[in-house]
Amino acid sequence: ATDQARRLKKNTNVNTPCAFLQLSINAFDYNCHVDLIKLLRQEGKLHRLRKARQKMSELFPLTEEIWLDWLKDEIRLTEDESDREKVYELFERAVKDYVCPEIWLEYVQYSIGGMGAQGGIERVRSIFERALTAVGLHMTKGASIWEAYREFEILLNAQLERIHTLFRRQLAVPLMDMEGTYAEYSDWADDGVPEMVTRQYRRALQQLEKGKPFEEALLVSEPPKLAEYQAYIDFEMKEGDPARVQIIFERALAENCLVPDLWIKYTTYLDRQLKIKDLVLSAHERAVRNCPWTMGLWKSYLLALERHGADHQTVTDVFEKALNAGFIQATDYVEIWQSFLDYLRRRVDFKWSRELDELRAAFARSLDYLKQDVEERFSESGDLSCTIMQIWARIEALHCKNMQKARELWDSIMTKGNAKHANMWLEYYNLERSYGDASHCRKALHRAVQCTSDYPEHVCDVLLNFERVEGSLEDWDAAVQKTETKINRVNEQRARVAEKEALQARQEEEKAEHRRKAKADKKGQKKSQKVNRTGDKRKADDEYEQEWGEDAELPSKRLRGEDDFGSTATEELMETESGLFGRRAPPRKTEPPGFRKNQRGSSEAPQQPQDVSKEQRIDENCVFVSNLAFNLDDPEGKLRALFQGCGTVQQVRPVFSMNGVFRGYCYVQFEDRLAVPEALKLDRKEVDGRPMYVSPCVDKNKNPDFKVFKYKTAMEKHKIFISGLPYTCTKETLEDLCKQHGTVKAIRLVTNRSGKPKGLAYVEYENEAQASQAVLKMDGSMLENFTLSVAISNPPSRKMEDKGVPSRLLGAAMPRQPQGARGKGRTQISLLPRSLYRQSTPDAKAENGTVSAPHTTETDGVHGGPGTTSPDTQSKSLSNEDFARMLLKK
Repeated sequence: ATDQARRLKKNTNVNTPCAFLQLSINAFDYNCHVDLIKLLRQEGKLHRLRKARQKMSELFPLTEEIWLDWLKDEIRLTEDESDREKVYELFERAVKDYVCPEIWLEYVQYSIGGMGAQGGIERVRSIFERALTAVGLHMTKGASIWEAYREFEILLNAQLERIHTLFRRQLAVPLMDMEGTYAEYSDWADDGVPEMVTRQYRRALQQLEKGKPFEEALLVSEPPKLAEYQAYIDFEMKEGDPARVQIIFERALAENCLVPDLWIKYTTYLDRQLKIKDLVLSAHERAVRNCPWTMGLWKSYLLALERHGADHQTVTDVFEKALNAGFIQATDYVEIWQSFLDYLRRRVDFKWSRELDELRAAFARSLDYLKQDVEERFSESGDLSCTIMQIWARIEALHCKNMQKARELWDSIMTKGNAKHANMWLEYYNLERSYGDASHCRKALHRAVQCTSDYPEHVCDVLLNFERVEGSLEDWDAAVQKTETKINRVNEQRARVAEKEALQARQEEEKAEHRRKAKADKKGQKKSQKVNRTGDKRKADDEYEQEWGEDAELPSKRLRGEDDFGSTATEELMETESGLFGRRAPPRKTEPPGFRKNQRGSSEAPQQPQDVSKEQRIDENCVFVSNLAFNLDDPEGKLRALFQGCGTVQQVRPVFSMNGVFRGYCYVQFEDRLAVPEALKLDRKEVDGRPMYVSPCVDKNKNPDFKVFKYKTAMEKHKIFISGLPYTCTKETLEDLCKQHGTVKAIRLVTNRSGKPKGLAYVEYENEAQASQAVLKMDGSMLENFTLSVAISNPPSRKMEDKGVPSRLLGAAMPRQPQGARGKGRTQISLLPRSLYRQSTPDAKAENGTVSAPHTTETDGVHGGPGTTSPDTQSKSLSNEDFARMLLKK
C-alpha cells in the first residue's frame, strides 16, 4: 500500500457473490470493499449497500468520492425529520476522515434545507462557522464557503452588520480572486470600504502573492504532488501561522494519506505547537487509521492520549488495536509493548497493590506475547537482549524492593543466550551493586568470568577490583586463581584459532601458487607453438609488404557512441580494409587459412580486385556499418540487399583480416548522397541476431575531431539512471513502474553489442521535480526480487587516450605508420625494448559511468605511459649503455 490510486482501483469483472466471498476470507481487502459497493449501487440494493458502506467505514477512512456518493444516496432517501438527523450524523462522520471543501459545501447546503425547523437557522450558522474554521483558509477553494455564507445571510435579510462582518473577515484571508470580493464590497458598502479593512486586504494580498508560486506548482504537477506539498509546508511553517500550517497539512494528507512520514510530521507539529486536545487526538486517530502498519504513529498516539488525560480504558483499547495492526517487523511489537508498559508504570502508586498487580500482569503478558505470537510470525521475538525483562527487574528492585524477583528475572535473561556477553553480566552486577548485597555481587562476577566469551579480560578486571574493595584475602586468592585460569584458557583458544587461520592461509597460498604455475606452463606451451609458426608468418608478412608497399593507407579509428542517455562509447580499431582508402589487397599466392570458412555460399572463383582509388571515394555518399557477426555468410550480398531500399548501391566493401576472416564491419557507398539519411534510419536493425550499427562515413585523418554522437557531460536533472534491473525487464514494464511518479518522455534499456540487456536503463521525465520524486520513491525498491538503485543521471566526461608508442623514442629510424594496439603496424615488428613499455593504470569506474583521470607513473627515468614522452627523453637521447642498464634492471 504505497499509492492512494491503489485504493481507488476498481475491478469491473467481480460479481457480488465473489466479492462477499473474498471479504469473508480477508476483511481488510480495500479494493474488494470498493468493488462490492459499486456492484450493489448498480443493482439498486440500497439496504445491503448501506451495510457494505458502514462496514468499510469502520475499517478504513473513506475518500472524498466515496463519501459524496454515500451522502447523495442517503439524501435522496430522506423522507422525514428523523431521516435528516441520520444524514447529519453521516456528514459529521464524513468531515472527520479528511478535510475536504466539497464535503463541507455539501454539508452547509443540505443544512439550509432544514432551516425551517426549530433552531434551524442557528444550526446552519453553526455549520457555516465550523466549515470556515476547517477550510476557510483553503487558498483555492475556501472562497466558495465564504460566498455561500454571505448569500445565506443576504437571503435571510440579516442585519447589515453581520454581512459587513463576513466581508471584512473574508478580505483578511488570502484567497484566490480576492480582488473581485474587494470590488463587490466596495459596490455594496454605502460608506465605502473602511481604512482598516483596506489595510487587512492589502496584507492578505501580499500573503497571496507569496503563496501563488506554490499553488501554481500544485496546479501543474501530477498526483500525489508530495514534493510540492513538502515545499509548501516548509514555507508555511517558516511563516509561523498555525492555522495556515494546519490547512496545508490537511490538503497534503488528503492526497498522500498513505505516507507515514507526513502523518508523523503533522502530529508532531500539533503535539508541540497547538496542543489542542480535540484537534491533536483527532489527527492521531486518523493517522493510525490510514497507516496502521506504522508503529511510530501508534506510539505517538498512546503518548498523546496520556498527555491529554484520556481515561485508562481508552488507552488500553488503542493499545489492543495496535497489537492487531500488523506491524512489519518483530522489533515494532517490542517498542509498542515498551510504550504501553511505560504508561502503566507511570500510573502506578506503589503503595497500592491494584495498579502494581496490573503492571506485573502486563509484563508477564508481554513476554508471552513476544514468545508465542511474534516468534510464530517472524521466527524471532524481536527482543534479543531481553530489554523488557531488564526493565521489569529494575522496577522490582527499585520500587518494590523485591530483589528475589529481580534475580529470578535475570536468571531467565541469562538462560536465553545472553550469558556469553560481558555487558549483560555487568548490567546484572550493577543492579546487585545498587540494590543487592556483596555476596550476590561476588557470585554474579564469578559466574561472569566463567561464562563470558566476548570480553573476558574486562570481566576479570571488574572482579579483581571488586575484591580489592570488598573481599578478604581468601576472596582475593580465589578471584586471582579463577581469572588466571580463565585468561589462560582464552589464550589457548585464541592460539588454536590463530594456528587454524594460518594453516588455511598457507593452503590458500599453495593453491594460488599452483594456479600460477599451471598458467605459466600453459603460456609456455602456447609460446612454443607460436614459435613454430613464426617463420611461415614472417614470410607471409614480407610478401604482403612487398605487394602492398609502404604507402598503403590504413583506416583510422572510428568512435562509436550511444545517445544522450550517457551509455559508454565503443572504440573499434579497423586494421585492414578492402577498397576504401587504397587498393583492394591482391589475391595471395597461398590461400590463407579460414578463407573458405567466410566464403560459404559465395562463388568458388577468386574475387577480382576492385579498382576503386581514394579519389573515387565520396564520403558524403557512404555509410559505415559495424557490429556485424564475424561468421556472417556473404556479407557483401546481404548488405547490398538490405540497403537496396535506401537508394542505388554503388559498392559494398566488407573488411577482412590478413587471414581472410571478416572483421564485422564494412562500407556501403551509394550513387546519390540523398540515400545516406535513409540508410542511417536502419541503425540498430537486427542482422543475424545482432544489432547493426550504421553511421556516417568520415575520414578521421581529415576530420579527427568528428564524433557521431554528442555526449552530455553535465548532470541531467530531468533524467534518472536505474541499475539492478532484472534482465527480463521490458520497456513496457519499466514504463508502468516509472509513470506512477510523473510523465515519462523516453525510456532506454542499455544493451551490449549483441543486443542483450545489461540491467541498466535511463528514463527521461518531463521536469526535474518528477525525476526527483521518482528517485525518492524508487531507490531501494524491489522489482522481481531485484533491488533497484536509482539516481539522477550524471554522465561522465569521455577521454580517449592514444595508445600508440611515439616513434620519437626510436629516433628517426622507423617511418611514421598507422599504429596498432602496441604502437606498431600489424605487419611490422617493433624494435623498442619491452622494458620501455608502460602499463597504463585502468580507469577507475564510478557509478553512472564517471571516469577518473589516469595516474601517471615514473620509473627508471622514463615518465608517463605509452602515449607520453618525457622532457628528458625529448632533450637527451638514450645511449646503448642506458638501454643495457634498463634491461638488466628488468
